[in-house]
Amino acid sequence: AEVYTNHDYEPYATKRDGEIRDFLEDKDIAFHTFKDQVIFEKDEVVKDDGDPYVVYTPYMKTWKSNFNTSDHLKIYYTNSYLGNLVEHSRLPNLSLGDMGFKKSGIQVPDYDVTPTLIDQYEDTRNYPAKDGTSHLGPHLRFGTVSVRKMVKKALDSKNETFLNELIWREFFMQILWHFPHTTTDAFKKKYDRIQWRNNEAEFEKWKTGNTGFELVDAGMRQLNKTGYMHNRVRMLVSGFLCKHLLIDWRWGEAYFAEKLLDYEMSSNVGNWQWAAGSGVDAAPYFRIFNPMTQVDKFDKQRAYIKAYVPEVDTDDYPEKMVDHKEARERCLATYKKALNQ
Repeated sequence: AEVYTNHDYEPYATKRDGEIRDFLEDKDIAFHTFKDQVIFEKDEVVKDDGDPYVVYTPYMKTWKSNFNTSDHLKIYYTNSYLGNLVEHSRLPNLSLGDMGFKKSGIQVPDYDVTPTLIDQYEDTRNYPAKDGTSHLGPHLRFGTVSVRKMVKKALDSKNETFLNELIWREFFMQILWHFPHTTTDAFKKKYDRIQWRNNEAEFEKWKTGNTGFELVDAGMRQLNKTGYMHNRVRMLVSGFLCKHLLIDWRWGEAYFAEKLLDYEMSSNVGNWQWAAGSGVDAAPYFRIFNPMTQVDKFDKQRAYIKAYVPEVDTDDYPEKMVDHKEARERCLATYKKALNQ
């Protein structure tokens, strides 16, 4: 007997697979794992000296330099081998219910990778009301779509923005593989000295979309209702939690992990550390989004806001929970104190 599976790069998964390999070896069962969910993995894209890239742009350039269609988009025809597999049967096993899962009322949306969407991706992806994103996330996460087919579609477009987003995913995966401690610790060690306020009442307002900041609230309510949040809005709500409220990025990362349909540890941790300023290729800590001007830039007609915050223009909508200027100054002082120790 032999067991075949594919590589998984999260710390828990690598530990699990090692234990399964040892267990099977004791029973003289071979355990084979293969690369599948990425084009490049682990240390396949590194600097000339063998060190991993911790900045996206040079990683992306090397990724593209190493890529070639004949090797990396090769088609493997498997139908003739399927007869070698054990046929599906109802074996005695735990059900999803036995493990504590229950069926959700949230439906996973179909993905859209039409040439029109990919060609226009750069122009439309930042506007949440247009919903110009592909919704590929859950499908890549759970393997219901081939990353090689998606790369091929991206290469058919002259605009490389969509391809670059697929490369971002692999950038964060190799970061997690090289630096597994970043699931709990800041990549930049000194950022763990920040004295977070971690006010639980304020965290609850953020979670439920009742901060008084329209675009933040729309994003959180979209997440709670649909299991999805537009990426531009994710940047705003994560930055708001870390910098306006001075709540530990790990709290936000854990909440997103609970709610997101497309949750992938590498991207979630990477993006939350980016928002906090503590991660690889992160925004400088003094870059703090203004939640009001973000509305003017990305939802000027407030169509997205009104879709998720229908009471926004009524007396039922809460007052702003913090003053932007005061929160910004508090954040800068807190970060500066921690980083200058």
